[in-house]
Amino acid sequence: MNQINTAIILCGGKGTRLGSAGKKNPKTLIKIQGKPILWYILKFLKKNNFNHIILPIGFKGSQITKYLKNSNEFKNLNLEIKNTGQNTTIANRIFQIKQLIKSDNFLLLNGDAITASNFKDLFQKHKKNKTSISFICSEAEANFGTVETNKGKIVNFSRGVKFTSINKDNKNFTGFVYSGLVFMNKKILNNQFKNKKNFEKEFYPKIIKKYKSSYFKLKGFWYAMDDIKQINYANNPRENLEIFNKIKKIKKNYDK
Repeated sequence: MNQINTAIILCGGKGTRLGSAGKKNPKTLIKIQGKPILWYILKFLKKNNFNHIILPIGFKGSQITKYLKNSNEFKNLNLEIKNTGQNTTIANRIFQIKQLIKSDNFLLLNGDAITASNFKDLFQKHKKNKTSISFICSEAEANFGTVETNKGKIVNFSRGVKFTSINKDNKNFTGFVYSGLVFMNKKILNNQFKNKKNFEKEFYPKIIKKYKSSYFKLKGFWYAMDDIKQINYANNPRENLEIFNKIKKIKKNYDK
């Protein structure tokens, strides 16, 4: 019998930054090069041996249920869909489905990003190290202009710079970009987190102080669709050829 590995896809949000596209469909069903974001996520999970998937749905969740019911590509995945309400916080959505988690360690991920990476080894390291929570860090593109310096001298000005870490005034501080993917041991999901209004800002700092924590740098592609601009980049080669071609290659690989 295959080992059960649970993943939770956060897919109940309203996608308010997507304009008219977010009003018609749940964010995770927005199409990227002809396929819903959810299709890419499920293909990624299947490829990385996550065989028990929990979807705490909310806004237009019936569309997600219908899509999965009519799809023949994910019949061998154990999918559990739980209606967690329209205006429910992330913390409360997770609280409602925590009893459904079957594996001691699980993957929590956002429903608005395309990822192509080998998570099997990372997940094994997380479990082997007996870590309670392991954050997956990646690179992101700055949405603002960047003044580039070298030894205190300005050497360039750029826009759309990709970065993986940030520094504060404290020279001993380095912050890494959180991808929205995190491995957790389900023992940390105690009742105290149920009513957190901002799950990441209120829950994660307390967990880091209380439990053994770590981070991994993601090796591979990660791209989040935070707003309509990112969606246009992924769908139109004239907007961003690099992003378009990378996703096209991932789609071809997943479509085999």
